[in-house]
Amino acid sequence: MLEGIDYFMVLRDAEVMPTLCPGTSLTSNALRVLEQRYLLRDNLGNITETPADMFRRVARAVAAGELIYNPEADLAAKEEEFFNMMSNLEFLPNSPVLLNAGTRTKQLLSCFVVPITDSVEGVFSAVRDSAIIHKSGGGTGFSFSKLRPASNILGSDSISNGPVPFIDIFSAVTDVIKQGGVRRGCNMGVLRVDHPDILEFIRAKDNPLSLTNFCLAVAITDEFMQALENNNYYSLVNPCTGTVVGKLKAKEVFNKISLQSWKTGDPGIIFIDRINLDNPTPNLGKIESVSGCGEQPLLPYEACILGSINLTKMLKNIHGTLEIDYTKLSQTVTAAVNFLDNAIDVTTYPLSQVEEITKKTRKIGLGVMGFADMLIKIGIPYNSEEAIKFADNIMSFIRKETVRTSELLAKDRGAFPAFKGSKYDISGSCPLRNATCNTIAPTGTISLIAGCSHSIEPNYAMVFVRNILEGEHLLEINPCFAEIAKKENFYSQDLLLQIVAGNGWKDNRIIPDSISRLFVTTHEIEPELHVKMQGVFQRYVDNGVSKMINLPKDATKEDVANIFILAYKEGLKGAICYREGSRQLQSLSKTEEGLELVSNYFSEIRLANIQGDTDE
Repeated sequence: MLEGIDYFMVLRDAEVMPTLCPGTSLTSNALRVLEQRYLLRDNLGNITETPADMFRRVARAVAAGELIYNPEADLAAKEEEFFNMMSNLEFLPNSPVLLNAGTRTKQLLSCFVVPITDSVEGVFSAVRDSAIIHKSGGGTGFSFSKLRPASNILGSDSISNGPVPFIDIFSAVTDVIKQGGVRRGCNMGVLRVDHPDILEFIRAKDNPLSLTNFCLAVAITDEFMQALENNNYYSLVNPCTGTVVGKLKAKEVFNKISLQSWKTGDPGIIFIDRINLDNPTPNLGKIESVSGCGEQPLLPYEACILGSINLTKMLKNIHGTLEIDYTKLSQTVTAAVNFLDNAIDVTTYPLSQVEEITKKTRKIGLGVMGFADMLIKIGIPYNSEEAIKFADNIMSFIRKETVRTSELLAKDRGAFPAFKGSKYDISGSCPLRNATCNTIAPTGTISLIAGCSHSIEPNYAMVFVRNILEGEHLLEINPCFAEIAKKENFYSQDLLLQIVAGNGWKDNRIIPDSISRLFVTTHEIEPELHVKMQGVFQRYVDNGVSKMINLPKDATKEDVANIFILAYKEGLKGAICYREGSRQLQSLSKTEEGLELVSNYFSEIRLANIQGDTDE
């Protein structure tokens, strides 16, 4: 590191770290994140394990779950299977597993929903529960829909303030407590569109610096969408009495949601009736909220464990052409489902209520990451019908293999305890081990560890600055871009500076159209295609799909409204729009820092080359 530079030169295409498994290495970006957040430390703060040690610790702890069902299980073989798929970066579980497996904490679940009842005691019990969950490494979702509206008489001279002010209390506690002691907690706050205080909720994040640890979502009902289509009024209902207390014009409320989303990115929307239509265990109750990033609908006190397959590792070379290795993908899905099911048994639950309901449903969420990078590798532009068809093929295969594995586990271990009375409990159906099987999570940190693109998102840019780790700036260079650019001899400092500055680098004639068409980035994709891509994955996912629907800076509030309507028509369970520049606290940016980081990067390369020559 050069003296006096405040940025960490951690690049996805930079020199790699020591080998984990033959042919697999971590980037320096990944190593930096692991050092900061995941690797164990002693009482003095010194790191006491390597990345390989971490994967070994996790593999051993999760493999131990085999003994519950087979006292004669070959734990060494299962541990090796789990270790190999993680250290080869083929599959990674959610962050709490990497943080806590094999430690005293042992809390491995990432997604929780905490219920809030309509009393001061109920609210602060939920605050306490969420603090315990955040301390253990989990994220929380809340529905504030049961709280009585503002101006409701409480008794004597007391008047309710409504649900919105209570969100500030949850946010303040989250600011104090870090998830697993290493990162600030994340929350999802949900309010039904028919709650009398819905207009105040919609405006709750009008100040972009408020509630920064909360995402907000309006729970949209089918009744509301019908009223919107017919340009009618819909009813507001007091949740305590069930009585209608007013009416609003659906179009006016919808326009306010769209305007606020256009301004700040919040609130998003979830289609709560559609979510409950797919609720696998209505016998246990209704789903009221979703997890912190919106991808996981859950019952009150229910939790779920997530993991993602790195699609860039599921390729094989056939006569010089990369294709999906479906045999390897099937094997990875089987091992991953086994891993996630074991984790439900070996975890230590933060609350007894969470353990009770989670073990009844045994929900897992197996998803993917690296989708955009995989498309580049096989030569398919993200913004193409071919990419849509490819997404359909690969996710339908993953879904089929996931369910098949859950059925096999049910034969050996038994169906999830709430199977009787569930939507699967029909004549001729095969029992399932898990009430839900697939989720597309955002994979923000684990994709950084794996060195691939996030989830099913397109690449934000080929070169950009990531603002994470308590103010550090990480320069990211897409590895697929770097590989091709070097191979085709157009990789240079000038080119990277053009990209990070956003100066029309694709107009550079040295880059053939056949190559530049593959490097499509977020804001080159029509918003409607973002929705369509999310819809394809949702078709084969029984939980939710985390996907940002990106809009250009000059998009209008009408554009946002049209996207939300299209999301409903495409069968999505929820939608989040983000208009470029609408948040002051962006985690990804093409900024002035990027220009300095690129210059420093090439300076260090030249310095390293000079030192290498001197050493020789």
